[in-house]
Amino acid sequence: MIEIVMYTRSWCGYCHRAKLLLDGKSQAYIEHDIGLDPAKESEMHQRAQRTSVPQIFIGEVHVGGYDEIAKLERGGRLDNLLTEEGNEK
Repeated sequence: MIEIVMYTRSWCGYCHRAKLLLDGKSQAYIEHDIGLDPAKESEMHQRAQRTSVPQIFIGEVHVGGYDEIAKLERGGRLDNLLTEEGNEK
């Protein structure tokens, strides 16, 4: 199973939408609330080179935020990315 990591903040509506999208696909993910863990916020900045949340990684692929993952879903490309084969670089 591919690992999904999401950096969030508890009050973020876009984070909530991203979680709902992945929950609807029965996808497990690791959530790091950067408001509770400054070290994870620093990690997110290094990995994503962005300061906004959510920041979503599917395997080694940096998807971006909610807008990007929703665009992948609308375009029919998210399901493929969620597989090992579709996530290879």
